[in-house]
Amino acid sequence: MKGKNMKTKTFVLPAVVIVMLFTQKAFSYPPGVGILGKAKSCMSCHVNNGPWTDDQKTIIDILDKETMKSIRQPDGTFLLDVKRNQPRTFLTVIGRTKVDDAPTPYRNAWLYIDPTRIETNSLSKFAPGWAVNLQMACRIVGDKVSGYEGATITALPMTVMPLDDAAETEIQLQVMLTKGESIKGNAKEGMAGNYFERKVALRVHE
Repeated sequence: MKGKNMKTKTFVLPAVVIVMLFTQKAFSYPPGVGILGKAKSCMSCHVNNGPWTDDQKTIIDILDKETMKSIRQPDGTFLLDVKRNQPRTFLTVIGRTKVDDAPTPYRNAWLYIDPTRIETNSLSKFAPGWAVNLQMACRIVGDKVSGYEGATITALPMTVMPLDDAAETEIQLQVMLTKGESIKGNAKEGMAGNYFERKVALRVHE
């Protein structure tokens, strides 16, 4: 009976389970944006008061997991080009460069979200028609990725797959670099953080 209940909870609340796995040691809550709440961004609860404001030393990148090459486009957007009904895995890399005079961030949070779906009742706020296994995460820094040696980063894979009804669209990647702990009942105090947004284009090819 215990196993059956666990399976039921995993099926009904996949996003909540993911959040618990990645936030049990880091008290940040990306699902407050659109999923457990109707906030438009992390700034609805937190403040942009950290020391990591310079883009030149901030790492926000998406790599193709197979080739380990960045999918950043010349205009700064990211392009997820995926064949219909076939999965493709990408690696989200967040952090700071090796040469950095600012204090080291302790944890990074990120969320891929379709802003047009925030007001809807759907649990998934990813692009409609697209399957995704890790839409959000909050992770303590310390990961290692080739090409980012010496950098203070977090990195996790995300697999996406355009289904039959998927269309080309654009979503947001919302990112926060943080250090410290928010005060219970007042997320705007106690934690230093900086917020960033990036555009992510989703393209389907047959």
